[in-house]
Amino acid sequence: MTSNAETGRPSGKRGVGVSGATTNLWLRLLYFSVVAALAAAAVTCVIAALVAGGQSALSAALGAMLVMLFFGISLLIGHFVGRNNPSGAIGLFVATYFIKVIGFAVVLFVLGKPDWLQGRWFLIGAVVSVVFWQAAEIYAFSKARLQIYNDPAEPKGGPDVSA
Repeated sequence: MTSNAETGRPSGKRGVGVSGATTNLWLRLLYFSVVAALAAAAVTCVIAALVAGGQSALSAALGAMLVMLFFGISLLIGHFVGRNNPSGAIGLFVATYFIKVIGFAVVLFVLGKPDWLQGRWFLIGAVVSVVFWQAAEIYAFSKARLQIYNDPAEPKGGPDVSA
């Protein structure tokens, strides 16, 4: 078996192309995660409506939307900060995580639990969304092309063609 970089028959049916770095990594992660979480939340809401009624479906939807908002903020911060300061993005992730946890806790304690909210379906909607969000995020991140090393610099006078 030969690689496509060497002379000889290619090892696959198609040639292997060169892939550059993934552009807009954080937005791509956000897209895949939102699509997966929305699909899972829609199925959960339909099940909730069939099993326990409309208020349960609305509770599941609220739990899912809260999860998507919570995780979506982080990916948007990664997009805007990560372009200019990739190493600083991690520190900002940690800082915003604590701000989000405190902010959501304050909102939930100030507003309280509405009478119509079904706690069990709220939790089910949130957990289903977290699982599908994280699975989609891991999958999309595994498909990202991240450049680890700098490209080698060409010697002055162009590439060496003597070999």
